Amino acid sequence: MNQSIKCELLEHIETTIKELKHYKELSSDISEVHHELFNQDYYIIGYYQAEQWMKQHNITAFQGMEYVHDYESFHFGEKRDYTNAEALVNMIVYIKGEELLYELESEIYAK
Repeated sequence: MNQSIKCELLEHIETTIKELKHYKELSSDISEVHHELFNQDYYIIGYYQAEQWMKQHNITAFQGMEYVHDYESFHFGEKRDYTNAEALVNMIVYIKGEELLYELESEIYAK
């Protein structure tokens, strides 16, 4: 995935972790932090907004599906059909968010 998504999600991670640390203790399990940031609620709501998000980041539906299908095939041995942009974008963000959190794990807990 492209750099613009990475930048956007890094900002989201930083902002949300600051909020979490302010209001409650941050889990020491990075998978729980990922769940809190990217699985508790949708990142993008609405088909139109999701389509615009993909355009903003220069991603075609086919590129997005390929990215998600590669992840699902590797991790689950099967892949889902994505029939709308909202579900696809939220899965892209879920996957990219997971990658970024594991890259940043030591920095997250050092602050």
